[in-house]
Amino acid sequence: MGQMAAFAEALTDFWLWLIAAGLLMIAELVVPGAYLIWLGAAALVTGLAVALVPMGWQAQLVLFAVAALVAVVIGRLLARSAHAVSDRPFLNRRTDALVGRDFILHEPITDGVGQIRVDDTVWRVTGPDCPAGTRVVVAGVEGATLTVRPAGTP
Repeated sequence: MGQMAAFAEALTDFWLWLIAAGLLMIAELVVPGAYLIWLGAAALVTGLAVALVPMGWQAQLVLFAVAALVAVVIGRLLARSAHAVSDRPFLNRRTDALVGRDFILHEPITDGVGQIRVDDTVWRVTGPDCPAGTRVVVAGVEGATLTVRPAGTP
């Protein structure tokens, strides 16, 4: 009878860890971040270990802590390797993509301020005074203002 009670307790512990793993993995969908999935994996590993080797609650908690630490470290290593170089590095930095390109002044630069047209957008520019129609090169970006210089000057 004692062996049957130990089996029932191990089965109960297994299901508790399995439920904890499921709840942690579901919580990963709701909570921002990428750690709960790894804690859920650690709970799953703990549950499987408890099903194979009956152990007390203290040993279960230690096993879960170690498995969680290992899972989070593995997760961070996987996340780090997933950050590959983009084929579109200026996707969310449109102004940085304009540096080095040349354009024609839409309005003259007067008192250091003028405008250029890039596709369907008019950009505010700063630089040396130049008449409208002058070809300029974007030398830098300050917020939403482009710094330009006449083409052909260093």
